Amino acid sequence: MQCARTVFMALVFAGLLAAPLGAKPKVLLLIGGEIHDWKGVGDSVQKTLEASGLFEITRVENDLSFFTAEKLGAFNVVVFYWTLGTLTTEQRAGLLETVAAGKTHFVTFHSGADSFRGDPAYSAFVGGHFIGHPAYRQYEVSFTPVDHPITKGLGDRFFQTDEQYLLDYDPRVTVLAQGMHRGALMPSVWVKKWGQGRVFYTGMGHDSKACEAEVFKKIITRATAWAAGVEVPA
Repeated sequence: MQCARTVFMALVFAGLLAAPLGAKPKVLLLIGGEIHDWKGVGDSVQKTLEASGLFEITRVENDLSFFTAEKLGAFNVVVFYWTLGTLTTEQRAGLLETVAAGKTHFVTFHSGADSFRGDPAYSAFVGGHFIGHPAYRQYEVSFTPVDHPITKGLGDRFFQTDEQYLLDYDPRVTVLAQGMHRGALMPSVWVKKWGQGRVFYTGMGHDSKACEAEVFKKIITRATAWAAGVEVPA
């Protein structure tokens, strides 16, 4: 009996069996890197996701060794905040192939588009990469007319005080919101598919203060639920 339980738990950890019916989605909050206050941001996002009551959160700091099929397969969603750094060949394959197989899904924000700078495979996976930003300021964000559970019912527009990321992005992503910069619109929120996996990105969330904005908290919570394949909260 003990042997059977051990085998079962090993299969769950490897992502080969679904989580028990009614269980909360397992979320890996993976934070680290350089430049940004990833600890403060991690604290804020962790508090927001835990307050929703929807997820079981595991927090990991500065450890990209989790990018293996075995470790990622234990989670429904990876919520990722990281700046710069590099991926090994094995880590890149572990992340991209596990998401492509639909065994886990990926939510990233702000410097998630500046992680592993110059890595074209990772940029293609996220849907774009950072090219610059204006000064930290208040700017207007408008929602596109796309009917999507992440942004449904949030109104037409809002103002965000943040470091707005300017991005070189794949036009095939589904843009859900756009920020105004010098009279032109720049994508601020998008979703895309990666094989069988779901990927979400927003340029918002530079620091803990930006992550405490009510709209950001709603969007990151909804995005994580969407990525996990569960009902998105209102």
